[in-house]
Amino acid sequence: MGQRTRTPAVEPSVLVVISLGGGLGALARYGIGVWWPSQPHQVPWSTFTINVVGCFAIGILMVLITEVWVAHRLLRPFIGIGVLGGFTTFSTYSVEVRRLLESGAAVEALGYLGGTVVAALGAVVLGMFSARWATGTARRTS
Repeated sequence: MGQRTRTPAVEPSVLVVISLGGGLGALARYGIGVWWPSQPHQVPWSTFTINVVGCFAIGILMVLITEVWVAHRLLRPFIGIGVLGGFTTFSTYSVEVRRLLESGAAVEALGYLGGTVVAALGAVVLGMFSARWATGTARRTS
């Protein structure tokens, strides 16, 4: 039989910063959802915007902490996994696609389904390019 591999233990400080960041991100997402509620039979623009903005921010963050700064070891788990992970929401996106389909808004559901993926990926790339341009690292990494 093959050897079992052990999952490495996660440092408590990493779990704490992820938890704190996740709480902050989730509160921000909730606040935006209350301020800008989704309307029945319409694309949920608040969730779409949240996911695209979060993806743009992760693009910026990853460039800054991997190419520009010597970042504290807890920065990425706090902001990237915690804040932005709690802010963006694949589960709500999935439920909203289903809700649109069940309400008979198939065109809106399919547009939201594909549009979110394209916009989110585009936002990551745009965030990366923007961060590189703003910091001048685009010339150094090319």
